[in-house]
Amino acid sequence: MLDMLTPVDVPNAPKPVGPYSSAMIVGTLVYVSGQSGRDPVTDQVAEDIETQTAQALDNIRTILEAAGTSLSKVVRCGVFLTDMNEFKRMNTVYERMFAGHKPARTTVAVSELPGPGLRVEIDAIASL
Repeated sequence: MLDMLTPVDVPNAPKPVGPYSSAMIVGTLVYVSGQSGRDPVTDQVAEDIETQTAQALDNIRTILEAAGTSLSKVVRCGVFLTDMNEFKRMNTVYERMFAGHKPARTTVAVSELPGPGLRVEIDAIASL
């Protein structure tokens, strides 16, 4: 049933910073809210774009696994960078984390993200 909305509860992922779910399942798709480079255990944010990108994608992986899917089933990502000069370094980590899988993607520059020191946020849509 495509009209059933199922929130994904992920105790070991970063807690949302607002009134939204980490992810929602609708039909055969999982919509993952934007994830930053915030470590869910320490609540710390690394200073470099590479570590933040890896952490954001690890957070997405954790949420997808809780929903019953994986990074290999991601069909689209949105990437938000506070500094487009870091695109190449972010992209190197992104490519490694997806291990040859190439989801559709949009990358945009934003003036800031919701938290001190955040340089990247990534959202995703995956199939179950």
